[in-house]
Amino acid sequence: MTTTPASRTSGSREERATRAGGLLPADPVLRVATVLTAANSLGNGLYFPLGILYFTRIIGLDATAVGLGMTLAGLVGVVAGVPAGRAADRWGARRTGALLWGGTGLATAAYTLVHSYAGFLITAVCATGLMAASRAVQGAVYAEVLPAATRVEARAYLRMVTNVGMGLGGALGAIALQLDTRDAYMAVILLNALSFAGPAVLLPRLPLAPHVRERPAPAAGAPEADRWRAVRDLPFLAVTGLNTVLVVQYTLSEVGLPLWIVERTEAPRWTAALLMVVNCVLVALLQVRAARRSSQVATAVRAMGWSGLLLAAACAVYALSAGLSPLWAVLSLTAGAVVQVFAEVLSAAGGWTLGYELADARAHGVYQGVFSTGMSAGMMAGPTLVTVTAIAHGTLGWAVLGVVFAAAGLAVAPAVRWAQRDGAWRGEPVQEQPSGVTP
Repeated sequence: MTTTPASRTSGSREERATRAGGLLPADPVLRVATVLTAANSLGNGLYFPLGILYFTRIIGLDATAVGLGMTLAGLVGVVAGVPAGRAADRWGARRTGALLWGGTGLATAAYTLVHSYAGFLITAVCATGLMAASRAVQGAVYAEVLPAATRVEARAYLRMVTNVGMGLGGALGAIALQLDTRDAYMAVILLNALSFAGPAVLLPRLPLAPHVRERPAPAAGAPEADRWRAVRDLPFLAVTGLNTVLVVQYTLSEVGLPLWIVERTEAPRWTAALLMVVNCVLVALLQVRAARRSSQVATAVRAMGWSGLLLAAACAVYALSAGLSPLWAVLSLTAGAVVQVFAEVLSAAGGWTLGYELADARAHGVYQGVFSTGMSAGMMAGPTLVTVTAIAHGTLGWAVLGVVFAAAGLAVAPAVRWAQRDGAWRGEPVQEQPSGVTP
């Protein structure tokens, strides 16, 4: 995992290939990935604001029952990542991803055929499970088709594209919300389902990256990679678990802040939308730059440590908004949201780097599946954790949440050192971290 001067030179050439050429990146593989990501995120952005309303207002299902069904579907999604990653290692990430994205599109289209709660439950479980599995395989696809030196920066670029696509889709979805008719909702669902067709058709045609094509075949009699090693790799699981804690920050924005604004502050309700816009814009502006500075193990560890501390600071600023006048509450919440964005882009970039660099390159599918499962678990547990701390106990709850974030970020450094010492089983050299890699 050490970086030689030659690899740095090669990396700089590859990095130039990822820079924009016109409106799209110069690298042809990243250009295709950009178009696919933009189309899919636009479809998701169209659907997400009105999905639950379709089932409650148009189909007539009980809102509580729909929420319970979505929770069950989410649990299925959490456990889908590792088997999907194993399938990617066995049959290829591109082929497996294409099948999963295609299946997700079909399951999404099946929402238009739902007329009962049983139908909703079956369809939601299938669609959510397949989507979670496809996201787990996505990391392995990037490991196969993007140059190792630039794949973290490329993921950051694609995340920026995702944010823009989701924002545009959400704005267009408002038209369907305003029309509030069965035909409008069904049109949005079918458009979202169609957005999965691109990955299903084009993924198998993406060429392998040079480092994958040129990887030497194992010598005769050499032991093969343990394809299930990731689920027993305790150091990697420790890093994954710490990243899971930091992932809770996403539900902090989506669930915690709207509830906090309405129940605990004098800020107007539209502040929640303002903070979402601030988040989307700043992530789009900062994510690629953060990835460039977190592309090595040592810098990724440093980024994760700072992320935990910045999240703790954001929690403290959010807590201060209670009891302030409406104007000062809005300013306080906005300041906290800006601090949180810096934490978010650092943890995302650091997590991507560690997820790749600490994995066995011969079994990227299952390793990325494990890492993705951790992220899904954090998204699942986040709403409960945020509600029982900050929302239920105010300032004290925010303090507890801040301590948890800071501890998780700072604990990444010893966990990574453990993983690097344990890397001997892969026959890899141990990369010593320079002193001062933590804040």
